[in-house]
Amino acid sequence: MIKKVSLLVLVAALATSCVSKKVYNELESKFAALKKEQRQLSDKNHDLEKTKNKLEVDLKANQDELARIKAERDKLQNELATASTNLKTLTASYTALEKNSDKALQDNMQKNRELLAQLDAKEKALLAEQERLNKLQADLKERSQRVTDLENLISSKEESMRKLKETLSKALNSFEGKGLTVEQKNGKVYVSMENKLLFQTGSWAVGTEGKRAVVEVGKVLAQNPDISVLIEGHTDNDKIVGSIGGGIENNWDLSTKRATAIVNILAENKGINKQNLTAAGRGEFAPLMSNDSPEGKAKNRRIEIILTPKLDEISKMLNEL
Repeated sequence: MIKKVSLLVLVAALATSCVSKKVYNELESKFAALKKEQRQLSDKNHDLEKTKNKLEVDLKANQDELARIKAERDKLQNELATASTNLKTLTASYTALEKNSDKALQDNMQKNRELLAQLDAKEKALLAEQERLNKLQADLKERSQRVTDLENLISSKEESMRKLKETLSKALNSFEGKGLTVEQKNGKVYVSMENKLLFQTGSWAVGTEGKRAVVEVGKVLAQNPDISVLIEGHTDNDKIVGSIGGGIENNWDLSTKRATAIVNILAENKGINKQNLTAAGRGEFAPLMSNDSPEGKAKNRRIEIILTPKLDEISKMLNEL
């Protein structure tokens, strides 16, 4: 009983220790940077949506312009038909007027030349409008094809992520019910592993069962070299005090070390491009549930492997529109 009381006193004393001001500020800066990066990604997605909407508006405007030009062409064709009729009439008049005086004949000839010049001008204008219409039609077809190609590429990326999610689900089927989930949302695939599958309390050493799960993820990633991989470490809001965790300073430190431990296991697979791997510690600041219950804390203590398709090709196509 005395030993238990002494242990409680020691834990209470350790709980009163706190993180230094300098470390706290550094962690605040890192948290702000991560939030900024999240906003930038959100803004980029918003810009892509705006660009798509603008292209649709441009497409509608081009279609309206095409309809207007067709109407003008029809009008010019009608005018041409009228001018042709007038020419026939004038030709008949010219024949009749050959018997008139030289002056009257010259006047009629001049009038005929003017009408012929007008007819020639109308024909040239109609030809120019037809050429402009052809160019607009070609431009519209090219833009429409680019929009279609972009939509197909985006659809292809989504289908690839769906297949990736199915492949991961099959590969990790044996870990169902052990704190591992696979889901697809916002165009990404999330593999979430609770700490009960991976780590002991206060430790960043991956257990045997957890390592086996990470290795299975690595096998799938090795077959998908065009996927960016972000490994995020998450904790509950229990503070790191005293010597718990063997020198870990705080939850930021613990979450980062755990994320790095997962990266190191993935990096052992030679088929994975190391440039695609990123480790990040989120500490206690991105909980899934409230930390007011043991169940909520257990859900918040996790590793999330976030798989994102590379968007370089989509960005290039948007720049070419």
